[in-house]
Amino acid sequence: MRRMFTAATAALTLTTAGTLLAGAPGQAAPTGWGRPVVTAAPQPGAAGLGDTYFPDYGNGGYDVGHYDVRLRYDPATDQLSGTATILATATQDLSAFNLDFLLDVESVRVNGWAANTSTTGVHELVVTPARTITRGQQLTIVVRYAGIPSETLVGGYTGWTRTDDGALAVNEPEAAWWWFPSNDHPLDKATFDISVSVPTGVEVISNGVQPRPPAAEAGNRTRWIWRTTSPTAPYLAFMAIGQYDIVTDTTPSGQPVVNAYSTSLGALGPAARASIERTAEIVDWQSGIFGPYPFEAQGGVAGPLDGIGFALETQTRPVYGPGFWRRGANTYVVAHENAHQWFGDSVSVAEWRNIWLNEGFASYAEWLWSEEQGEGTAQEVFDFAYASYPADSEFWQVLPGDPGAARIFDDAVYDRGAMTLHQLRLAVGDDAFFEILPAWTAEHRHGNGTIEQFQALAERISGLDLDDLFTTWLFTAGRPDVASTARKATAAPTEPKSWAKIRESHELLSH
Repeated sequence: MRRMFTAATAALTLTTAGTLLAGAPGQAAPTGWGRPVVTAAPQPGAAGLGDTYFPDYGNGGYDVGHYDVRLRYDPATDQLSGTATILATATQDLSAFNLDFLLDVESVRVNGWAANTSTTGVHELVVTPARTITRGQQLTIVVRYAGIPSETLVGGYTGWTRTDDGALAVNEPEAAWWWFPSNDHPLDKATFDISVSVPTGVEVISNGVQPRPPAAEAGNRTRWIWRTTSPTAPYLAFMAIGQYDIVTDTTPSGQPVVNAYSTSLGALGPAARASIERTAEIVDWQSGIFGPYPFEAQGGVAGPLDGIGFALETQTRPVYGPGFWRRGANTYVVAHENAHQWFGDSVSVAEWRNIWLNEGFASYAEWLWSEEQGEGTAQEVFDFAYASYPADSEFWQVLPGDPGAARIFDDAVYDRGAMTLHQLRLAVGDDAFFEILPAWTAEHRHGNGTIEQFQALAERISGLDLDDLFTTWLFTAGRPDVASTARKATAAPTEPKSWAKIRESHELLSH
């Protein structure tokens, strides 16, 4: 567990140190030119960052700056092998530290010296270096490994999706475990170089930009290289491997756009393209509301028919399952996942209990897109959504501000989460509301945030006490009475034109 440095622990530390320095009772204090310096022995880094919902996610004792992940993958066998080079800084004196990882490890070196390894828990790789690590020391950790990710299970589950022609490394809240060792929590972001060798004719799509075109290798293989120079939470790094049509372009500002479409989509392909090809337009519109786009590239990946059943805001390039195109084009899911580039990717949760800061905001972006497209105002969408859930529905018993680890993707986090933002908009007025959103993304750009911090920002900008609003909509079970906070919804509000697409998307997103 992570220890909080409080006044009580500080006092205990000082008392203990004072006893040691003064010597045992009845003995004189040491003499000479100075008292001996008492230092604590190096300790193992914590096997987790103390997240309320997932306490063993991430690791203590070091901070990662960069991952260089060099892989070889064979779709025919699902065999993955690789070398991950992790550049980090020790945040304490360390006798050992953990990495989150599941595949078989061949060797680990720390600053060039061979290290011992063991495993504990579900996903903890314990590394014991040959030499003690001191606080502030720069670390180069090299891990060689191999395995079959789709056969590597946790509770019968794998976060690696094998497909007929390749694989998808896409998942939340954990994904890295199955393909590279990491400090897997949003609190420890890093930059990435991802390099993958595959049989020639197979495509690999990942985050960021390609610093050079795919390069031929011996044995009829091709190496694909991707780089992101923006801080990235490990679960937001991804790979899509298989047969893809890749479409590249630039935005008017010159930013690269990379979209990829699985060749297995067949009749769903045109709907996928009609949606994802509008990414640059949607991002440009969102930039006018949320502030400057926070990353170096944009785009999207339409996964194969046998791939994932959801969509995920993988940084710079969301990945979409095929279900979103079964009823035609769907720009609402594109608006949702790209809103996450601000809310979730650039500004990530400090703890997973703050998931509303991701999903409530991305869902409200769909309501704003509905307004923009003339398919229903946010008020009309609110009225219909509110009326769609009877007062006795279990929906109202889930708290978006603290849903519990098992329900971080519950409908309430999305829909009641969006309702909360609409109530905030009504309470503070449009001028303040549309000042709050870009202020939030600017203040926490490439960092982390909490619900409490967002409330404090909203109160500072609006000049209002918003505690009742946030408590009622995020932390109180039961259906709030909108009559006391906003215009009461009609008995039978008209369904906005946008609702079918929004509801269809959320049925897949709240997986």
